[in-house]
Amino acid sequence: MDAVVYLQFFLAFVFVIGLIMSMAWLLRRFGLGDGGTNTLGRKKRTSTIESTALDARHRMYLVRRDDVEHLVLIGPTDSVVIERGIEGAADRSQLSEPV
Repeated sequence: MDAVVYLQFFLAFVFVIGLIMSMAWLLRRFGLGDGGTNTLGRKKRTSTIESTALDARHRMYLVRRDDVEHLVLIGPTDSVVIERGIEGAADRSQLSEPV
């Protein structure tokens, strides 16, 4: 009797996980879970390109806004913009041609 209960539990668990995965696939398929637009349907203008930890309390982020990148240092009490107006990755690939 116990084996039957465990089997029912396992099959119900697999069924629920399958329902969750299929719902996520449907939402992504119809554009509701892509993350590329905000709630008003406009394209996102900002994104975090890369981040790295400098020590236990400070992180450095490369943030893109409208195809312009900014290097930002974020600590526990303050944030500092290290460099502004870094051209996007597409622009940099044209500048670094092999000689």
